Amino acid sequence: MSGGGTGGHIFPAIAIANELRAINPSVEILFVGAIGKMEMEKVPRAGYKIVGLPVSAFHRRLSAKNLLFPFKLLASMIKASRVVSEFKPDLVIGTGGFASGPVLRVAARKGIPTLVQEQNSFPGVTNRLLAKKVGALCVAYPDMDRWFPAEKIVVTGNPVRKDLRIPESLMANAKASFKITGEKPVILIFGGSQGARTLNQSLYASIDKIAKAPVDVIWQTGTTFYQTAKQEVEMMGAKNIRVMEFIYDMNFAYALASLVVARSGAITLSELSVLGKPAILVPLPSAAENHQAKNAQTYVDAGAAMLVTDHDAPEQLVNAMLELINDAPRLTEMAAKMTRFAKPDAVTEIAQVAMNLLCHPREGGDPVPNHESQGGDPVPNHESH
Repeated sequence: MSGGGTGGHIFPAIAIANELRAINPSVEILFVGAIGKMEMEKVPRAGYKIVGLPVSAFHRRLSAKNLLFPFKLLASMIKASRVVSEFKPDLVIGTGGFASGPVLRVAARKGIPTLVQEQNSFPGVTNRLLAKKVGALCVAYPDMDRWFPAEKIVVTGNPVRKDLRIPESLMANAKASFKITGEKPVILIFGGSQGARTLNQSLYASIDKIAKAPVDVIWQTGTTFYQTAKQEVEMMGAKNIRVMEFIYDMNFAYALASLVVARSGAITLSELSVLGKPAILVPLPSAAENHQAKNAQTYVDAGAAMLVTDHDAPEQLVNAMLELINDAPRLTEMAAKMTRFAKPDAVTEIAQVAMNLLCHPREGGDPVPNHESQGGDPVPNHESH
């Protein structure tokens, strides 16, 4: 398994690995990530071994760091080749990110079956470059033949962790985890696994207003903004705001939330759909081809979410969420409409494509895609948790 850099690449990889292990408990799984990236901590926490490559991003703007890029890429190709030769995988799966490029390229050269899972409507550079070399491409959107060979595409939706939905018997544990009584509605706010500057600054500027509101707030800030937010919340005495650097028990946080405020990346939207959580979406304006705004608009048009632009968030976001959280009928309606986008069996379908590759590889590593998967509606595109 290879994928990382952000939670949007890491957590789908973990979900697929968990499903493969459920199908065959004896399967041996090794992750390959990028040294210094979050997968080097998140993957071992999920119970899997990971090896790091020295690969890094190529900066589109003029940067001295680009001088090191070819050397890091070469070193990564060499190490990836060594890892593949030593581990001897029967299948290599990539979910995007810096490290997946060298690993899948090496595997394809060696004739090992390969699978790419693409979360977004606009695929990343790594997956676009790999598309012609891999055996199958599991995607969440229709019309991906703009980027990928049509005969390799299987529309499955995005994988989400099966433990996201908790039974009622664990609600007491969820409340205890966040020290929430359940007497007030809960707003969950996160901007992806690394936080989101606009969301953080919007909340920071209105901590006094949130402190006076009859709500509980779970606020994931990411590492960079954590201390600043925590100190301000403590100074303001805002006991109804729980500031978290990172939420590991995301299933508990989701279970408690009556409303979610988040970016509109592929995996986030997939999770919201499966769980039926109404949302205020603040698309990342720098996303490739503005795909987050397009994702969000799909949900807004369906009545499942509210849109606040990144530009307007500092002035409008907190007022919007405090107004919406008190509109119970609208929240109920939004939740029902959100579930219409759900593809809860996506990870099972992806695992089946993987098993088909293992059992029936064609010459060149190309599988016979299960085109029955393409009949369902795709999950619109998450900055994931």
